[in-house]
Amino acid sequence: MGSRLPFGDELRSELGSPGRSRRLGSSPRSRVWRVELPGASAVVKQFVEGPDAAKRYTREVTALRLAGRAASPVVPALLATDPGERVVVLEHWEHQQPAGDWIVDYAAALAQLHTTTGPQDVGVLPRWQGPGQDDVDAFLRLAAVLEAPVPPGVSEELEALIDRLDRAPGHALLHGDPCPGNDLHTTAGVRFIDFEQASLGSGVMELAYLRIGFPTCWCVTSANEPLLERAENAYRTAWRAATGSEIQGDLTDACAGWLIRGDALVQRAHRDGTDHLARVPRRDWKWGTATARQRLVHRLGVVGRMAAGHASLQGVSSLSTDMRQRMLARWSAIQPVPSERP
Repeated sequence: MGSRLPFGDELRSELGSPGRSRRLGSSPRSRVWRVELPGASAVVKQFVEGPDAAKRYTREVTALRLAGRAASPVVPALLATDPGERVVVLEHWEHQQPAGDWIVDYAAALAQLHTTTGPQDVGVLPRWQGPGQDDVDAFLRLAAVLEAPVPPGVSEELEALIDRLDRAPGHALLHGDPCPGNDLHTTAGVRFIDFEQASLGSGVMELAYLRIGFPTCWCVTSANEPLLERAENAYRTAWRAATGSEIQGDLTDACAGWLIRGDALVQRAHRDGTDHLARVPRRDWKWGTATARQRLVHRLGVVGRMAAGHASLQGVSSLSTDMRQRMLARWSAIQPVPSERP
């Protein structure tokens, strides 16, 4: 696969011959073009060769088709596919600069996305995977690096947390990486893109993104409490309207799960070149980036506050608060995560 527009005979037969095309920015896992087709603009996305390229392609196509069943979809229409070239052709939407309270519309659209699937769809996408024992071990090693004493019972609390998350009910269509940049704010509302990590699970796991700070993302934002409450209420209202029921799941558990999960603690390069604070040996931990430390301080603070009133996470609350204080004492220049999206 090169830089040529991958628009073969089958796509031309179905959609017509493409006119002018332009490469767009994308992750290293894909190549993306905006193209002019007869009567409309479209987006062409090709999944780059790699050991998991076929799986990512299949997950994206499956998720788009599931989401497209909604009466008012919050995804671009899937116009055509070319499985041999791992290409999807999507309806084009122009992104506009979001308003300051963008997370309210975002949260309502996220609920609409989540409610497009149900028990009848079990097996069409992988089940969402939460943190595991390796994540617990890494979190406790990080506490040791910070010389934060681990209260009695914390290991058991974290193991029980893993079990609760693993059993969390729900068949929501989870985006997998619902971050700023994967949401388009358009004249017709929010549209989500890039579903190559989509899964089925509890919607509360992605509702938690708003409080915990977009844990799988290269950028992190943190809204004030009144705005967070508006957004979470918008999510619950949209969920109730679509399902006639209340969302199931524990938001505190979800946030604690994202705190310890590898996506938040494992060193992982992103498109801007930053890394999350690494799950690495003690001798190397001091090289965690300033951005990674900033994010971790935010997440420790969120879990410390939320879990303080959670009967099953009292020790985790205390430990998170202590770790945060020790980080702020060691790195006094750490600033709060930004409130504005990039």
